[in-house]
Amino acid sequence: MDNQQERFPVVDINGHVIGSILRGQAHDGTKILHPVVHLHVFNPQGELFLQQRPAWKDIQPNRWDTATGGHVDYGETVEEALYREVREELGINEFTPVFLGKYVFEGKRERELVYVYKTVYDGLPCPNPEELAGGRFWSHDEIMENYHKNVFTPNFEDEYKTFFCIQP
Repeated sequence: MDNQQERFPVVDINGHVIGSILRGQAHDGTKILHPVVHLHVFNPQGELFLQQRPAWKDIQPNRWDTATGGHVDYGETVEEALYREVREELGINEFTPVFLGKYVFEGKRERELVYVYKTVYDGLPCPNPEELAGGRFWSHDEIMENYHKNVFTPNFEDEYKTFFCIQP
């Protein structure tokens, strides 16, 4: 189970920190805006690595999602959070992130300012079994075959369509 006592920054729409909250508050339905990072990891052949979220996650358990996604901790920069999350979840220490943009995602229980990045990685990510249920590379055709079938998280589907100009 996620640590409900973790402290996250509260941000305005521009990403300026205006306070802090605990993880439990971030996902309790109050929809307080807090920042997260997402990294899309492509291999040189153009396949996209997706993580499988574990069953114990409080949001979107068991679904396939962006290779890395995680909260920015209070007192941490977005870039620091990105490198920390990629290291923790995939065991990747060296990569070159390309910033794609940011947007506000609002789910049933949370509201997040999502910073989206991509990278090309010529190696095999090693999903951390304490963080993820697994992961693998997916072709575009495989993603399209499973699009809108409750296989992926809504965040992932929206980002794939928006940032990679893919029309399902």
